[in-house]
Amino acid sequence: MTALDLSRLSAEIGSLRPTRTIGRVGAVNAGLLHVRGLGHDARIGDQLRVHLQDGRIIGGEVLQLSTDFATMLPDSSPEGVALNDRVVLLDASTISPCAEWVGRVVDPFGQPIDGKPLLGGHTPVPLRAPPIAPALRRPLGARLETGMSVFNTLLPVVEGQRLGLFAGSGVGKTSLLAHFASQMQADIVVIAMIGERGRELREFIDNVLGKTGMQRAIIIAATSDQSPLIRRRCAWAAMAVAEYFRDQGQHVLFLADSITRFAEAHREVAVAAGELPSLRGYPPSTSHTIMSLCERAGPGASDSGTITALMTVLVAGSDLEEPIADILRGVLDGHVVLDREIAERGRYPAIDLLRSVSRSLPRAAAPEENKVITEARQLLGVYAKSEMMIRAGLYAQGSDPLLDQAIRAWPELDAFIGEQEKQDTENSFNRLRLILRRAANTGKPKSSTQQPNSAAELAKPRSRTNLRQ
Repeated sequence: MTALDLSRLSAEIGSLRPTRTIGRVGAVNAGLLHVRGLGHDARIGDQLRVHLQDGRIIGGEVLQLSTDFATMLPDSSPEGVALNDRVVLLDASTISPCAEWVGRVVDPFGQPIDGKPLLGGHTPVPLRAPPIAPALRRPLGARLETGMSVFNTLLPVVEGQRLGLFAGSGVGKTSLLAHFASQMQADIVVIAMIGERGRELREFIDNVLGKTGMQRAIIIAATSDQSPLIRRRCAWAAMAVAEYFRDQGQHVLFLADSITRFAEAHREVAVAAGELPSLRGYPPSTSHTIMSLCERAGPGASDSGTITALMTVLVAGSDLEEPIADILRGVLDGHVVLDREIAERGRYPAIDLLRSVSRSLPRAAAPEENKVITEARQLLGVYAKSEMMIRAGLYAQGSDPLLDQAIRAWPELDAFIGEQEKQDTENSFNRLRLILRRAANTGKPKSSTQQPNSAAELAKPRSRTNLRQ
């Protein structure tokens, strides 16, 4: 054991307390436990452990307080709980990350779930820390390499940006997150898997993320069978881990899948605590809870790092006006819409570019690059507006020069959105310029010997005669 391991072990031993505050179960009502004897010591959000008579232990959280009782929501079925069962009051909710967590899978309490031992760090950090003061934050940083052509050009991601991925189930958002985890520029990647199916965790690690992605990643996971307390805690714990590395001056990529399940978990807890559903079944605190989580990401202060966040949003029936999607669109720095119809025709990622926005533009691109982006979006918009007429054979070529150009550009632009980029952003823009130049050619198709065969040829000087061809 190294000196660092001994130091962390000593820190854990030093955190142990010789005494604990003990209460007793006084009543059980509709899945809530009322514990007497803790009224003057317990606080909202404190963790509790119920020791059952058969030897089992049930965890939970304090939801309500009165002079006589502390009301507890258990994190598993209360079956087997009896009156006067012993209840232990634990410390406030914290987590203790450290550099040795990289490459590991832990639960929202910081305990390893990948079958290997793991010690915590020296300093516990709160799960629900306040965001950095707005006046102290740096502005958004430089454009990031993403490994995908569309995100290098038409939907740029910059350091410190918060982007939402909006999609229905099975449209490819988890695979897109895995691509970012392994290919996007960052020092460390923190992944929150909130309410995922249990079998998908191993598949995500081995087949989707792979060894390359895990080399710089920390996964905090809470599966769908776990209580809403644990699923909600998963997002907070992952953000606390990201903040720990941000405060060490690192650029952290925070990936959350999904914020919708986080909101659903909060709804269950809030309703159990007595809140009334008011917004399509969600309690009033839902909006503040989501915004508080999102505001913790972003650029840090002058002496700290940055958290770039990408968060998935499950959109039922492609309804972008449902409450969670509507809240997130207002608080994030952009949104990417994945469309099921595009996925069904085989293009990945199934991005609906015209419904997607990156609020890092126009600052993230140079003036000439912004012109290229505007032209590409204009052509895609013109084609989409007339697509039904084109497919029905009702459009006569030559009626509208701009639509003719859009028809020529559409197959290549559609393919470009799904392409991976093995080089850099400059190469992505060169290929996009080449597509637009080909579409603007109103003459007869060139022979294969005359056409540029690579994006690099776009940078070569051309005579005025060649440009008119």
